[in-house]
Amino acid sequence: MTTTPPRPRSSARPRAAAADPAPPEEPVAPVEGGEPVGLPSPRGMVRGVATVLTQPGPLAREAVRLGRDAARILRGSTEIAPSPKDRRFADPAWSLHPGYRRLAQSYLATTASLDRLVDDFAAEGAHWREVEQVRFVFNALTSAMAPTNTLMGNPAALKRAFDTAGLSLARGLRNALSDLVRNGGMPSQVDRSAFTVGEDLGITPGAVVHRDEVVEVIQYSPSTPTVRSRPLVIVPPPIGRFYFLDLRPGRSLVEYAVSRGLQVFMISWRNPTREQSEWGLDEYSQGVVTAVDVAREVTGSPDVTTLGLCAGGQIMTTALNHLAATGDDRVHAAGYAVTLLDFSTRAPLGAFSGPRVLEVARRNSRRRGVISARQMGSMFTWMRPDDLIFNYLVNQWLMGEDPPAFDILAWNADGTNLPARLHEQFLDVFAHNALVKPGALRVLGTPVHLSRITVPTFVTGALTDHITPWDGCYRTTQLLSGPSTFVLSYSGHIQSLVNPPGNPKASYWTGGEPGPDPHAWRAAAEQHTGSWWEPWSEWALERSGDEVPAPESLGSADHPPLEPAPGSYVRDRVPG
Repeated sequence: MTTTPPRPRSSARPRAAAADPAPPEEPVAPVEGGEPVGLPSPRGMVRGVATVLTQPGPLAREAVRLGRDAARILRGSTEIAPSPKDRRFADPAWSLHPGYRRLAQSYLATTASLDRLVDDFAAEGAHWREVEQVRFVFNALTSAMAPTNTLMGNPAALKRAFDTAGLSLARGLRNALSDLVRNGGMPSQVDRSAFTVGEDLGITPGAVVHRDEVVEVIQYSPSTPTVRSRPLVIVPPPIGRFYFLDLRPGRSLVEYAVSRGLQVFMISWRNPTREQSEWGLDEYSQGVVTAVDVAREVTGSPDVTTLGLCAGGQIMTTALNHLAATGDDRVHAAGYAVTLLDFSTRAPLGAFSGPRVLEVARRNSRRRGVISARQMGSMFTWMRPDDLIFNYLVNQWLMGEDPPAFDILAWNADGTNLPARLHEQFLDVFAHNALVKPGALRVLGTPVHLSRITVPTFVTGALTDHITPWDGCYRTTQLLSGPSTFVLSYSGHIQSLVNPPGNPKASYWTGGEPGPDPHAWRAAAEQHTGSWWEPWSEWALERSGDEVPAPESLGSADHPPLEPAPGSYVRDRVPG
């Protein structure tokens, strides 16, 4: 993970649009954060904030500075202004109306002062996890304080109310009441009724060729006359549903991989209930091994390549470790996408890794048997409150707009549970960095030693990823023992995964053999226009065997098609 830079000290802090009806450029998906943790404890938050606000020197300095700023704001002589990227203040009233201009300047001066207090807290030698927790609290606080979150403080919403003769206010009230009843009081991010899984989302042709208690394995239909002999098994995270990899035509990694001549098999995890509370890494790792064996049997190949994404990459790693420890070569090569194996480096996620925080999260999941998507998602949502809370509050509640119909947000709202046992093990990995400590974790009866894994790997990170920072992902190239290729994507966590070629704004970096220093690698890397899907598919094709005629039908005698893709588990059906 990369060291999180302090927020800009200027008052013009870039933020996402609160009044923009379009979804954010990267609608970060909370349930797909990759790390199932819990919210910070209120006691810890209060203690950290109190420490920051009682620093005598910095507090006095900021009080004086804020007083000077206030005087200049009242006189109209300050140059404090919102960033051009902060579309919350895009309405002309914020620059032309003296009252609104002073209101915005006062808000920006206050938030900048709080930012500097946190920076001073860090400079005084506070532990970085404490700093990230305080930064999390102040970020949520200053986002909630924005005047644009209120009707009188939002000139665009007032104009909308005037132009619609109050109809926008009535619609906003309806939306707010609906969210209070149906969405836990949080503004809705998306109109889920606009999409149906299997009709609009997850529609690449294929069939379920295996089903057991934990997984369905989907084989996708070839779209080329020839395919590569060695199949690809994709391991999605158990947090969320797999179809973010198969959203819609033109936005589907599955569709793209099939078009390159790869034989693609996908794991679809069952959405667990309280009855499956004891499922843990053993069951999920065995699910990966099972999918590998299904793909081998159906295609007749002695081995496979794999691709693990986010927490799916962590599960895949435990399976690879078990195979390596037992001298099993069923996996020929493995890809990793935005996956953290090493949790020792600084990142915003560290705000949620205190022992008390994790123990509370552990007890909660034990008591309930599962941890729900909403419980997991709340933390990631509050990590970006402007984009994922107040943007929608303004649009739906103040402006009276309907929630947007956007595919990745519809997927994000379609969350899943995590069994208590697996959640507890993930928390141990998160808190104690158990994956990288030899023998600290045992899966399928085998102690985990990452250095045992010698297969070739393709590793990706995302430049602006705040969930799994790119240089933390890069560490995987140093933890495993096989030859490794690293590619850096230009974007954030989910945007890097749903990243089809053809976007002229997209780019990625490639470089030489990864060494110990990720930033030295990046300094020497070459930037290309396009998506990491392209170099990954070339890497995969080189390791996927010879071209053979595409199969005329799916499945085999031992694994006949059970039903068309995307299957039952993704729809929460459990066939009898």
